Amino acid sequence: MDEIRAIEQEYFKKDIPDFHVGDTVRVHVRIKEGNKERIQVFEGTVIARKHGGINETFTVRKNSYGVGVERVFPLHSPLVKKIEVKRRGDVRRAKLYYLRDRVGKAQIVKEKKASK
Repeated sequence: MDEIRAIEQEYFKKDIPDFHVGDTVRVHVRIKEGNKERIQVFEGTVIARKHGGINETFTVRKNSYGVGVERVFPLHSPLVKKIEVKRRGDVRRAKLYYLRDRVGKAQIVKEKKASK
């Protein structure tokens, strides 16, 4: 078991910012189209973080032209180039699936007040 954990340690990313459910993040993802590569930015609210260790994933939701779009990103994937935290959210739940049913301003998460 220790050997497996030691092998996993090589694949862990070291530059992951501290972000939680409710935060607004910008995820820079490498997209391969044919023989070209580009970086695509996906900005939205983190509604879930699942699993742990090397298999950890997080779900980001945004509203695009009136349609809700969700993407699940593996946290330690080499395709995820960078994660930027834009806003800290103040929530009291571990999963924010209830935001799927909200429309308009009701789906905006309150911002966490800066601590002194």
